[in-house]
Amino acid sequence: MDDQVKEIFGAVITAIGTILSAIASIPTQSTRITELYKSLDIVGNTLQGTGNALQADGQITPSLEKLGNEIQAIGNSTVVAGLLLDVEEVTEEKLVITGNLLQALGGGVALGEEFEDPSAPGQIYNIYGNLLQSTGNSLQAIGGSINLRDKEESESVSESNSDSPGDIIIFTGSWIQAVGSVISVLGTLPEESKRGVPSP
Repeated sequence: MDDQVKEIFGAVITAIGTILSAIASIPTQSTRITELYKSLDIVGNTLQGTGNALQADGQITPSLEKLGNEIQAIGNSTVVAGLLLDVEEVTEEKLVITGNLLQALGGGVALGEEFEDPSAPGQIYNIYGNLLQSTGNSLQAIGGSINLRDKEESESVSESNSDSPGDIIIFTGSWIQAVGSVISVLGTLPEESKRGVPSP
């Protein structure tokens, strides 16, 4: 698989992963649906991590974009670890929050590269896409922190209360991230198509 294909394929896989994770963030009061959503979130974050890793691998030279994708892949792996490991609920929440913060950081780092030449083909999509993804991940981390604080302050908070402010913020952030990842795909296509054309 050549580098251009890796970046495009990685961007598409990442977008699919963010959409699956966004679906998994829909508030529900059903225990069965909650378990289904958790599995969906694991698959979504695994796809995101794989996609980010492919995009990083497709970058031939060291760059902020490559570093940003690597940080995002680490963030996704941290979220998956939190969801899969047999740990206390508070520890799981903390791992997911940390993973989302790492993803936000990675998106911010990659964004720095996009501003170097904003007039390049597809670059405006990449700028908005990374900005939305970083914003979405930050909101998810904020929502997770609110939920964690609520759980620590009151053990009597019902687990079925899925209309809490934290859950709504996570839901909003997840869909903002998903929209951003789709916009990034639109930016990657012309960028990589131009990169694949040999110089005269």
